[in-house]
Amino acid sequence: MSMQRLLDLLPQWLDRWKVAVNVGKTAALLHGPVRIRVVPKKLNLRGVNIEFKPKFRYLGCDIDRSLSMAAHASQIIGSASAARFMLRPRFRLQAQQNLSLRNIVGAGRYVRNDVFARDLDVESLMEFVIRLSRNMYERAENSPHEHLHNIGPLHARPPDGKALPREILVPPTIVRS
Repeated sequence: MSMQRLLDLLPQWLDRWKVAVNVGKTAALLHGPVRIRVVPKKLNLRGVNIEFKPKFRYLGCDIDRSLSMAAHASQIIGSASAARFMLRPRFRLQAQQNLSLRNIVGAGRYVRNDVFARDLDVESLMEFVIRLSRNMYERAENSPHEHLHNIGPLHARPPDGKALPREILVPPTIVRS
């Protein structure tokens, strides 16, 4: 059966199952080796031409002709790098807080940052973020909305050994033998 014949049968099925298709956003994709250059006939659905595209985005995922998801992986890596870059100022803020406290106290180079922060009863930026995160998880657990309960459950540690987001908030337990 030709592709156009199947597209002609599709509106009946869509109407029967009460499914709507935005024909303006519909695209066709030829997959397979790039060296094969078959120029297909124009396809149309409900009288609207469907254009062939080399890649398109579906459910947030970039799909290309080879179906390898290489474009999507590189885009995700780029966004993760951008997120990591945006987190870098947090370290600068902590350093600025330490310098300010050191100037206020008049402490020398030999005094550790956590010593005068503890003496002045000033919480570090990391402690502040952890406190806010703990409060957020507690509010979610005690919320009347059930979909917020157990929003960040504690699971077994993944094989790579990195802590899960909620696991960072739990104080470590000391095991004494």
